[in-house]
Amino acid sequence: MTTLLALDTATEACSVALLHEGRVLSHYEVIPRLHAQRVLPMIRELLAEAGVALSAVDAIAFGRGPGAFTGVRIAVGVVQGLAFALERPVLPVSNLAVLAQRAWREQGAHQVAAAIDARMDEVYWGCYREAQGEMQLVGVEAVLSPEAVALPRDATGDWFGAGTGWGTFGPRIPLATCGQAPQLLPHAQDLLSLAGFAWARGEALPADEAQPVYLRDKVATPKAER
Repeated sequence: MTTLLALDTATEACSVALLHEGRVLSHYEVIPRLHAQRVLPMIRELLAEAGVALSAVDAIAFGRGPGAFTGVRIAVGVVQGLAFALERPVLPVSNLAVLAQRAWREQGAHQVAAAIDARMDEVYWGCYREAQGEMQLVGVEAVLSPEAVALPRDATGDWFGAGTGWGTFGPRIPLATCGQAPQLLPHAQDLLSLAGFAWARGEALPADEAQPVYLRDKVATPKAER
């Protein structure tokens, strides 16, 4: 059976998760600015708890952003180091998707508007729908002012708001929701779930293709043109 390791350090939360022989174990801590010190010990603790050697891991999944610049870089650096050493592939997963997956797991939300506080008076934004247990992106992920966010053009039914973007900018987001979890942060358990779908589709990448996604870089030029 497949053994997958997942880690995420893109937000205030630092978390790791392991799938082994159909069993999922995870460790989760909200520890701003301590991710670099804790993520490797958390991995060691998790593997020890599961009784699994690191060499047994088939692939390593990670939160590839968007999120805090330093946090995303930590994840990429750790994953590349481990993957190169083990000669294993990697599975990059969107942190907005992970947030939506957690909202589905904990809140039963089938349509999620995920928003992470991006600082600089902006939010990282993505809308997701559940399909057979997997939260899938509808449209594109972007970094926007709170007033500029929108649901997909074909949006119908109830949407759930999840993430710190709702906590910081909720009153400025011009959308109605059926509920909100404004303090929700990405969790490696949900990252692991999404990585499992990606692994089954054969989407694993070589370690040197583990790259961060910041979103802000992608919109810098269009924003300047506007």
